[in-house]
Amino acid sequence: MTEDLMTRLELMSLQDSYVAALDAARLEDWPTFFTDDCLYEIIPAENEEFDLPAPLVRCTNTAMLRDRVISLRHANIYEQPAYRHMVSGMIWSQDGDEIEMTSSYVVINTSIEGESEIYQAGCYKDRVVRTPEGLRFKQKRCVYDTLRVHTLLAYPI
Repeated sequence: MTEDLMTRLELMSLQDSYVAALDAARLEDWPTFFTDDCLYEIIPAENEEFDLPAPLVRCTNTAMLRDRVISLRHANIYEQPAYRHMVSGMIWSQDGDEIEMTSSYVVINTSIEGESEIYQAGCYKDRVVRTPEGLRFKQKRCVYDTLRVHTLLAYPI
């Protein structure tokens, strides 16, 4: 029981640190939450439900995540988002060295005009592994509930 509680606290800390980095626009920290051979996807729930392999974003290693950060910082032109993530309902199970974790998320975006709106809602479907640096995401799939993305999907979720 104590081991389960400690694992839960570690998983919550990983998820909290992940969204805190995104909310603080610390994009350079984003790839450090992942293993080198990670999978990161943002995919509509409908595609997930019907097993359609068409995510909006797909990165298959941390080099791709770092390239995305460089692009966001230097190549893309977009309104800098002011994000706030809310994460809840974490459930998890462990099979050997991998932990599967699912959490609900809501991302609020506040525009430069000061208007806040729900940017995206969905669930994280994660696989987490223990590394010498601590827990890291081997897979983070952001499965969002709606078919429509309100603005350019440039930033990680």
